[in-house]
Amino acid sequence: MTGASLLTDDQRSVVEAVGRVVDRFDDGYWRTADETARFPVEFSRAMAEGGWLGIAMPESVGGAGLGLTEAALMMERVANSPGAMAAASSIHINIFGLHPVVVFGTEEQRQRFLPPLIRGEERGCFGVTEPDAGLDTGRLKTMAVRDGDIYRISGRKIWTSTAQEADRVLIIARTAAVEATPKPTDGLTLFYAPLDRSKVEIRAIHKMGRHAVDSNMLFIDGLEVSVEDRIGEEGQGFRCLLHGLNPERILIAAEAVGVGRQALSRAVAYAKERVVFGRPIGQNQGIQHPLAENWMELEAAWLMVLRAAALYDAGEPCGAEANAAKYLAAEAAFRACERAVMTLGGMGYAAEYGVERLLREVLITRIAPVSPELIKCFIAERVLGLPKSY
Repeated sequence: MTGASLLTDDQRSVVEAVGRVVDRFDDGYWRTADETARFPVEFSRAMAEGGWLGIAMPESVGGAGLGLTEAALMMERVANSPGAMAAASSIHINIFGLHPVVVFGTEEQRQRFLPPLIRGEERGCFGVTEPDAGLDTGRLKTMAVRDGDIYRISGRKIWTSTAQEADRVLIIARTAAVEATPKPTDGLTLFYAPLDRSKVEIRAIHKMGRHAVDSNMLFIDGLEVSVEDRIGEEGQGFRCLLHGLNPERILIAAEAVGVGRQALSRAVAYAKERVVFGRPIGQNQGIQHPLAENWMELEAAWLMVLRAAALYDAGEPCGAEANAAKYLAAEAAFRACERAVMTLGGMGYAAEYGVERLLREVLITRIAPVSPELIKCFIAERVLGLPKSY
């Protein structure tokens, strides 16, 4: 990983130790997982056994108590491996997805929910997006109706990753009708609910890439959730989620940089070895210059990732930097993966060389968790002071 001189000795040790785990899983392992749509259980278990799933969790619940910077360093290294986005996605929610539980959960909830997640004994998933709402969180329709100490949740969620494997779902639902609240985002409540298959139909979405990690549509009909599993106060769910938005953008950005670097390294290796017209194709400026541009773009994006993470760890506002990091990293990574395919030419289209899978998977970082267009709107409004356009 370039830029290592910016890191402390402890941070370099994190990257090196994570590398020793991820490098045990080669191209063959990930190609088989992708082709068979099989969850990478062995990889996830190895990361749990190394204690890495709790890197940013409090020490009081068995975590390492490190910062977002260390988590970003770890996820970049995970993604900068043959596993790429599939590897990162298989453990992504463990790293910061349950941050609302850390901040807003009771001590009893933290002790009950987080240690099994860190040890890899339980898996969680994230239920926010809905088919009719998309990024317009204030228009969510899934309802949670309270009956004594029980809530009954009914509705639909979409793009819920790892639901096929999960034991619980961090789900946001409406506990007050939108018409009865001052703002559309009021009246939403957050739960960490058991994923009871008798009340939730989990339907896999067949998709372009990242076949090893499932994405799903959830049809929820009367899922019972104890009030003890509610995170924070009723009606404050959206505010709870806000505390995890910037960390998620930063981690997705780190993962994008990792995938881009993995693609670039494969393209460079091929360009050195492939001989056409009596010379390696890497000697041609038509090959050299695009790859040099990829390196510069990825390095610039990585510096923004580190800046955003450092601001977050220092308790400083980082919304603009987190969004900028996500945008820059995703765009740079996409261009690097596309260029890797083009550098390999026909072989870039072959599954054997791995870069076609990187191109398919890197698109996730452009789409989720927020579109590049909305990031531009955020920067225009919050940084440049331009009027809201939507």
